[in-house]
Amino acid sequence: MSGAAVGAGAPAIASSASRFRTLGGGARAIERALLGGLALAGIGWALGLQRTLSAAIFKEQYLGLFLGLALAAVFVATPAYPGAPAARIPWYDWLLAAGGLAVGLYVAVWYPTLAYGLGVVTPDKVALGAAAILLVLEATRRLCGWALVWVALACLGYAKFAALLPEPLAAKSASWGRLAVYLYLDANGLFGVALTVAAGIVVAFVLFGQMLAAVGGDRFLTDLALLAMGRYRGGSAKVAVVSWTLFGTVSGSAVSNVAVDGALTIPMMKRAGYPPHLAAAIEAVASNGGQIMPPVMGAAAFLIAEYLDLSYGEVALAAAIPAGLYYLAIFVQVDLEAAKRGLVGLPPAELPRLGAVLRRGGIFAIPLGVLIYTLMLAGWEAGQAGLAAAGAALAVGLLGRATRPSLGGVAAAVVETGRTMLDLTAITALAGLVIGALQLSGFTARLPLLLVGLAGEHVVGLLVLTAVVCVILGMSLPTTVVYVTLAVLVGPGLTQLGIHPLAAHLFLFYFGMLSLITPPDCLATYTAAAIARADFWKTGWAGMRLGVVAYVVPFAFVFQPALLGLGSAVDVVVATLAAGASVYVLAVGCVGYLVRPLSRPRRAVFVVTGALALGCAGGPARVVGVAALVAGLVLVLWEWAAARPARRTHAQPGLERPATTRETR
Repeated sequence: MSGAAVGAGAPAIASSASRFRTLGGGARAIERALLGGLALAGIGWALGLQRTLSAAIFKEQYLGLFLGLALAAVFVATPAYPGAPAARIPWYDWLLAAGGLAVGLYVAVWYPTLAYGLGVVTPDKVALGAAAILLVLEATRRLCGWALVWVALACLGYAKFAALLPEPLAAKSASWGRLAVYLYLDANGLFGVALTVAAGIVVAFVLFGQMLAAVGGDRFLTDLALLAMGRYRGGSAKVAVVSWTLFGTVSGSAVSNVAVDGALTIPMMKRAGYPPHLAAAIEAVASNGGQIMPPVMGAAAFLIAEYLDLSYGEVALAAAIPAGLYYLAIFVQVDLEAAKRGLVGLPPAELPRLGAVLRRGGIFAIPLGVLIYTLMLAGWEAGQAGLAAAGAALAVGLLGRATRPSLGGVAAAVVETGRTMLDLTAITALAGLVIGALQLSGFTARLPLLLVGLAGEHVVGLLVLTAVVCVILGMSLPTTVVYVTLAVLVGPGLTQLGIHPLAAHLFLFYFGMLSLITPPDCLATYTAAAIARADFWKTGWAGMRLGVVAYVVPFAFVFQPALLGLGSAVDVVVATLAAGASVYVLAVGCVGYLVRPLSRPRRAVFVVTGALALGCAGGPARVVGVAALVAGLVLVLWEWAAARPARRTHAQPGLERPATTRETR
């Protein structure tokens, strides 16, 4: 799993090479020491070394060390602006790096004493708290752009001046000193749940992904997808979908997923006949599904487990069926697009051989099995399960000559783990500032009441309002920040109206995740469009259409918890089959093709019936959902029957000929 999305609003591909300095000599050694130390600190904490050594270490002490190392590494590794030196570290960045270490080590060393007087405002706490806030804001600006910084500054301003605002926005104000100390040292501030999860759990899964890549396991998953789907119509696009259904199990970042896989699959899709914008959209939407695909989902999924006091395995199991529906919708649309355009599978010469793939990579099923067993069945802590899988990946890699990494390769994987964590550390620390400021002002207790009042205590109205807020926030914020903010602000309001807590939090997670494929600020789409050299807006709208299920399925599992595996086996199976059929009907309408092109009115009917069948699967509107599903299936049968004479004609000898691109558009 990689960190958060990179640079807000930049249409170029955000790669490590473009964002980080290329250092040499002593500066490079310091950079690698900071990044490696960051990863090793996270690994040690996830392993529970503090318990093994019987050391009385506060969680905040570890988080202080982790944040200090991360801030120092950010200022050493990233230039302050595009024209800043990229091969050396300016004096001001050395000062900022030292400041980052200082504010972190102060907490790491002195927290046992500070814990007895957290509410006492003293000059040293105010100075260090203000420095910590400014350093986190600057680190976030360098890694993720200005959008997040402006949001955080607005929240800080609200906490300071809320008493001056009119109702219903008025709230108590805090002094600058009180605000700085609270955000710096309180458990609701910098060192809150978000940073705790990133530093204690996510780092283990980042290491797993890096270690799997170091020994070639990522290529094995891509080869499996090629074997499974490469020969069929639209095979190159199906490879992208299936590969991310597989690779999504070990990677939870859409933007890095696009950058890694898109260089292979997008040119393949373009060669097969897919338009550039459609190839880019398929890659972006398929990669985005990595955030919702168990067993390793996006960072927000770990936060769900923390907020609801559940094991991560329970959250991952609940997300499995919705993730399957998401990929089913993409797969069906890709297949129908191929039929619509007369596209064929990849030539045999471009497909790997089954025996060679299994001989070379079959052993990589072991680390995936270790992850699933420890996480889902054995009930291990999530961080320890991730480390066990990383260890298994390294062990199986050492068994083969072709996959055996050098000592330098292992060290590089550890360093890259630290580098990948920089984005997520900055974002989760900033999320702590946002949540802390809103908590201190009391706004977190007021917003649920406001939303419930606006919705008139109608569940559907509240869900629609919440979805709109999620998408708006997601236009400038990463999934993790959107989820953390709304879990605190809106989550209580959803559960007050009787929505199952797990369904409510997954609802927020899904709509926060959609920011990466919803124009105008959709970073996964930007990255894919840049690789494909495609028009961004055409790519964005095509991506929304391909990912349409993600906009509907959250409403379905809110009213039908069986889609989250909550209920009897019969209820779960029936709900899953009905939802799968609804997704098929909706996908047909989105593409506008089944066995023949659909007219606009027929296409609209397919879309409406599919969306109603899926969105009204449970609750008071269940009758509407059942009626829509029956109508949709009848339409499918009607289309098959109506197209049968044409299929028979083309099947006669001498009359069959391949469709051209012009004819199938």
